[in-house]
Amino acid sequence: MARKDPTARLVERVRLLGEAADLCSGRVDEAAVAEARRVIDQTDRRLAVSGDATVVALAGATGSGKSSTFNALSATQMATVGVRRPTTSHALASTWGEDSAEELLDWLQIPRRHAVERDPSMAAALDGLVLLDLPDHDSTEVAHKLEVDRLVKLVDMLVWVVDPQKYADAALHDRYLKPLAQHAEVMMVVLNQVDLLSPEQRDQCLRDLRRLLSSEGLERVEVMAVSAATGEGIEELRGRLAGRVADKKLAARRLAADVSAAAETLAAASGTAPAAPVSRRSVDRLNAALAEAAGVPLVTEAVGNAWRLRGGLATGWPVLAWIAKFKPDPLRRLRLGQLGAGKQQSALDAGPVGRTSLPSTTGVPKARVESALRALADEASTGLTRGWSDAIRTAARANSAALPDTLDRAVATTDLDLDRHRGWWQLVRVVQWLLVAGVVVGLAWLGSAFVFAYLQLPPLPKVTWWQLPAPTVLTVGGVLAGLLLAGLSRIGVEVGARRRAAKARHALRAAIAAVTRKQVLAGVNSEIERYEAARGALERLR
Repeated sequence: MARKDPTARLVERVRLLGEAADLCSGRVDEAAVAEARRVIDQTDRRLAVSGDATVVALAGATGSGKSSTFNALSATQMATVGVRRPTTSHALASTWGEDSAEELLDWLQIPRRHAVERDPSMAAALDGLVLLDLPDHDSTEVAHKLEVDRLVKLVDMLVWVVDPQKYADAALHDRYLKPLAQHAEVMMVVLNQVDLLSPEQRDQCLRDLRRLLSSEGLERVEVMAVSAATGEGIEELRGRLAGRVADKKLAARRLAADVSAAAETLAAASGTAPAAPVSRRSVDRLNAALAEAAGVPLVTEAVGNAWRLRGGLATGWPVLAWIAKFKPDPLRRLRLGQLGAGKQQSALDAGPVGRTSLPSTTGVPKARVESALRALADEASTGLTRGWSDAIRTAARANSAALPDTLDRAVATTDLDLDRHRGWWQLVRVVQWLLVAGVVVGLAWLGSAFVFAYLQLPPLPKVTWWQLPAPTVLTVGGVLAGLLLAGLSRIGVEVGARRRAAKARHALRAAIAAVTRKQVLAGVNSEIERYEAARGALERLR
C-alpha cells in the first residue's frame, strides 16, 4: 500500500493544532502552547516561501569533517575546514537551480550564499536543493550553538555528520538525535572518515551506530559511510539527496513531523484521559446544601403554617377567627407574601426584587456549600492535569460571591402556589356567616321576649322546632354548627397545608437546581467541554 502524501492533510492538521493550542491556553504549560504556535507560524511561513525548494543542513561536531563533506557535495571550497574555520556564528548556503532561493534564505537568515554552477549531469536531480553548512554544535562559542538550535527547527532535512571517534557522543544524542526521534524520516546520519578504518572496523562502527540509533527510537534513520577526503560515498550521498529533492515532499514531511511533535508535547501537558461527567449524586449533594443555605426548610414550614393561618381565618367560626388576625403571617414575616408567591420569575432575571428576611448564609450551611462545591469540582477534575483541574475548580467557584443573593432571589421569585386551590374556603365562609346570622337572629328573638315583658306587651307567638324553642335552636344550633364546620374545615386546611408545603419544597428545589445549573454547572461543564474539544483535536492529530 502506497504511503499517503504527507501534504494531503498538513493544512488540516495545522488547523487542528491551532484549535488545540487555543483551547489549552491558560490551562496547560504555556511553553507547550507557545511551541505549538511556533510550529503553526513556521509552517505557514515555510509553505509561503519557495515551496519547491528543499533545505538540507549538514550538522556535526568539531572535527567530524562536516565542512569537508559540504565542499565535496557542492564541489566548492566555500566552507573552510580545520583550524581555519571562521568564527562567524552564521551558517553558509549553496543553492542549485535557476529559481532564486533568496526569499527562503532571507527567512532562514543565511547571509553567506553561493549559487552552484550548473552541472549538466546533476542539474535536474539537484534542482531546488539548498545545502547548508551549520556551525559546530559543540562549539565553545555560545552563538554557534544558538544558531544550530535555531536552524535545526527550520530546515527540511538534517544530515548529521559523525566521525568514528565521536559518533556516540552523548551531547549529540541527548540534545539533538533523541529529541528529534519523530523526525527520523527527514534525518540521515553519515559516518565520515571511513578511509581511516579497516573494513572490519568500518562494519563494526556502522553496526554499533545502527544499534545505538535503534535503541533511541531512530531505527528509520538512514545511515551511510563516506570519506570526504577521498570522495568515497560522496556520489552515493549526492544521489540520495537528489532523490529526496526530486520527491518535492521533504518540506511537507518535516513540517508534518513538527506538527506531530508539537501535538505530542501539548497532549502530554494537557492530558489524554477522558473527562468524567459530573455525577447526579454530586449535583444532588450540592443542591441539598444550597437548599439548606437558602432557607428552603424554613420557607417550606412557613408555607404550611401560612396556609393553616389563612385557611383558619377563611373557614373558622368568625366569632373566634378574628382573634387569629393578630397572629403574624409566617410568609410575610419572611417578606415572601409579596415577593413571588404566585408570581413565577427567574432568579437570574434583571427585574427588581427585594431581599427576603431569610437568615444569611453563614456557619454550618455555608461550610456545607463549600464542601459540596469542592466535592463536585474534585469529581469533575478527576484524572485531569493540574491546569485543567484548577480551571474546573475556579469555574465551580466563579460565582460563589454572588451565590447568596442569587439563592435569595430564587426563593423570593418562586411561585409558592398559595393563590389557588382554595375556592371551597369561600363557600365555607358564606355558610359560616349564614350561621352567624342565624345566631344573631336567635339572640334577637330571645332578647325580644325580655323587651316585650318589660314593656308589658303580649309575648311573641311561641315557635318550636324539633320540640325546642326556635330562638334557642337558632342560637345554640348556629354556634354548634359553626364550630363543627370549623373543625371539619380545619382537617381540609391541614391536608392542603401539607400539599402546599410539599409543592413549595419541590418548586424551591427546582429553583435551587436552576441556580446550580447556571451558576456552577454551566462553568464546570464549559471547562469539561473545552478539555474534551482539545483532547479530541489532539487525538485526531496523533
